[in-house]
Amino acid sequence: MGGGQLVGRWVESYTGMSADNIKGLLLALSSSLFIGASFIVKKKGLKKAGASGVRAGVGGYSYLLEPLWWAGMITMIVGEVANFAAYAFAPAILVTPLGALSIIISAVLAHIMLREKLHIFGILGCILCVVGSTTIVLHAPPERQIESVAEVWDLATEPAFLFYAAVVLAAAFVLIFHFVPQYGQTHIMVYIGICSLVGSLSVMSVKALGIALKLTFSGMNQLVYPQTWVFLFVVISCIVTQMNYLNKALDTFNTAVVSPIYYTMFTSLTILASVIMFKDWDRQNPTQIVTEMCGFVTILSGTFLLHKTKDMVDGLPPNLPIRLPKHADEDGYAAEGIPLRSAADSIPLRSPRTTDSFRTA
Repeated sequence: MGGGQLVGRWVESYTGMSADNIKGLLLALSSSLFIGASFIVKKKGLKKAGASGVRAGVGGYSYLLEPLWWAGMITMIVGEVANFAAYAFAPAILVTPLGALSIIISAVLAHIMLREKLHIFGILGCILCVVGSTTIVLHAPPERQIESVAEVWDLATEPAFLFYAAVVLAAAFVLIFHFVPQYGQTHIMVYIGICSLVGSLSVMSVKALGIALKLTFSGMNQLVYPQTWVFLFVVISCIVTQMNYLNKALDTFNTAVVSPIYYTMFTSLTILASVIMFKDWDRQNPTQIVTEMCGFVTILSGTFLLHKTKDMVDGLPPNLPIRLPKHADEDGYAAEGIPLRSAADSIPLRSPRTTDSFRTA
């Protein structure tokens, strides 16, 4: 018996996880590290670009000339490559929720680099994210054994998933063509809704493409199948769309608000898509499913605490309709608040505080 098989047996006996799930877990953790850092670097790049050109939030693309933004983009690409590989080894229901760890990394780095204060409840939120992620990891289903990309295509073309995909695309087009022009600059759910909806389809295609490459590297060439190239086209289309609207969300709204909402919507829709397409829960008993859901709710509680912590303004009650300013006055970029309306008089309000800001998902 080879050394690799002995290690695999040891991993399965002492952790209860398959060797493939362990590989997926390690790749997902490294992905969270890179992606969490990339949001901070990209945020600083967007702020510098916005100080000398047209902001991304109002349709500008001056950030494409900003080296700092590209540094953040390269860091994110490295993280996404690791995430891509993780989906080839582990089910989406394990990999996707671990994205919460990128929120923790972003929160800590924002505290250090963007002077965004991390309150005690924010620390508690980070702990809850770790506990929830651990719970999901320990109860995740084994990866489905797939022998060819054609088998993935059969799963993707079943009526249930086709119906899901049709609903997602219809909703995304309605948001893009009807709601973005009217409400994109004032309602955060418009941009994030597009990213999350399209993202759930991109993850399914990424997983399919990852499986195809994994099989190809193991000696079973999947590049001869046209389905592999269809999945690649879907991945590229979805990622370009996600990046465009995520940049708009980051540049328009407080990153502390974007992060938890995007994570919650994206993860929920991705898990739903995976359950429909790959039938993850068919390989688990009710106790495991309930435990995973409890872990997911724990993660959501942690992201909610992080969100509320970043909305808190020192010296003011947390229930006031005030958000922290989107941009701090560092780097010579003028501070800017998120316009809200008072419930009493419908007068636009802005946060009086102009020294702190926060970050994202």
